[in-house]
Amino acid sequence: MARVAALLNLLLVFIATLLVGCGRENLAPALESINAKELSDDIAVLASDEFEGRAPSSRGEEKTIHFLKTEFEKLGLKPGNGESFFQEVPLVAITANADAQLTVQGDKWSQAFTFGDDFMAWTKRVVGISSLKNSEIIFVGYGVVAPEYQWNDYSGLDARGKTVIMLVNDPGYATQDKTLFNGNAMTYYGRWTYKFEEAARQGADGVFIIHETKPASYPWEVVRGSWSGKQFDLVSADNNMSRCAVEGWLSTETAKQLFEAAGLNFEALKASAAQRAFKAVPMTLTASLTLENDIEHSRSNNVLAVLPGRARSDEYIFYMAHWDHFGVNPVLDGDKIFNGALDNATGTAGLLEIAEAFAKLSKPPERSVVFLAVTAEEQGLIGSKYYANNPVFPLTKTVAAINMDGLNIYGKMKDITIVGYGNSDLDDYLKAAAAEQKRRVRPDPEPEKGYFYRSDHFSFAKQGIPALYTDNGIDHVEKGETWTREQLDKYTAEKYHKPSDEFDPNWDLAGAVDDLRLLFTVGYRLSKETTFPNWKSGTEFKAKRDADMQAAALQAQR
Repeated sequence: MARVAALLNLLLVFIATLLVGCGRENLAPALESINAKELSDDIAVLASDEFEGRAPSSRGEEKTIHFLKTEFEKLGLKPGNGESFFQEVPLVAITANADAQLTVQGDKWSQAFTFGDDFMAWTKRVVGISSLKNSEIIFVGYGVVAPEYQWNDYSGLDARGKTVIMLVNDPGYATQDKTLFNGNAMTYYGRWTYKFEEAARQGADGVFIIHETKPASYPWEVVRGSWSGKQFDLVSADNNMSRCAVEGWLSTETAKQLFEAAGLNFEALKASAAQRAFKAVPMTLTASLTLENDIEHSRSNNVLAVLPGRARSDEYIFYMAHWDHFGVNPVLDGDKIFNGALDNATGTAGLLEIAEAFAKLSKPPERSVVFLAVTAEEQGLIGSKYYANNPVFPLTKTVAAINMDGLNIYGKMKDITIVGYGNSDLDDYLKAAAAEQKRRVRPDPEPEKGYFYRSDHFSFAKQGIPALYTDNGIDHVEKGETWTREQLDKYTAEKYHKPSDEFDPNWDLAGAVDDLRLLFTVGYRLSKETTFPNWKSGTEFKAKRDADMQAAALQAQR
């Protein structure tokens, strides 16, 4: 084994030499600093019970952000927000009463549904009581208004004062028609965040998404766990009164009961909703629900550290990961701590490993490198959204964002996945780095799950910043693709957003080390260049980036 290790180290040095070229800096010490032992140690700390599930605005947060600050200081990094390592994020936490009941009535039918088992509901409005009272229920298909696809599920409907219910995901997934939306791959219109926002724009009082495990990509237990207890958000100038009074999910069984009570065929309407000619269907039912809310205003924190560049220090490459998880849920039986080991103690620990690699360079990179650990990702990308809307560093000087959310715990892979493959020039950077490891780059094997819209790089992408988000490969060096897919499915079913997502010292982090070294290499190459990567033509983010960069160039000429 010692001989094999020695040969691997020689190969690593050889690869590093190839990467930087003759006469350039030897990257071997930086690459070697990314190792499984340190990565494992940091994951174990972040996912420990002592950190209490790392909920925003909690004792767990205090332990987490000060651990990160201390580690960044040890590496010699500078505070990323003036003299502070922290960017305060103002939050409101709203906790609805868990004994709330949803009552649905028809002409000769009435049924009360149970919070948690039958439905989940909350409000984003900062009010003590938020309610629906005999609100007319309308089925609005997928709840989508997408002019570029000639699609409007609200066409001809006045949704004001009504409660709209809709299907999860989007019509492309339902039909597998490659010419409809993005076919099997989810678009942003399939995300729950969009659906709630659109219902509010339409003036609805209530909005419920019908949960189905396959198109949602997670079971009902995830809905119940993720949307119970404190629900964090930012606060708008109108105290979020522009949002619907009630937002929520219906279980599949609950939805079927409603359609049956309304004399409607659920499966037939699902098929109809995937057609462009679909029109919203009144259900001749009304909904009543009262949410009694505990409201807590608090402050959470993004953590920023920077390694200043030596030549173009006013240009920034971002590495990012979310440090938060769901904290402690005291009403659960048994284990009450959502440790969030894979999601996302792994990515946060990976952030520290890449920071150490840059700190090991014999001289600082030419561009500055920022390490951003964001809060409240699990509540809807809140921390990254806040940073993107309140940037410390100019967006037009931000070269790229590289996001880590759940590292590979299954061992070495022959491939690596780019979520959102084909979106930006950053794909080419990763391909070049992967080739040096004799690995191939592949697109997301599960695009129907909409992962591109489910992590923090999306907040940057919406501001036009080219973003790279990788996932572990699926072709295991020894066990192949079938085995890896089985492990991924098992994690989603048994551990995703559950207390069982705990650190395991037997994880094989060799693949995570490979992936982190790839991402370091991408950022190192970007740090040496004078050009800026961009989005590919046809992507929804390119127009904003081009307009912002052109405006910045004109401003610089004045």
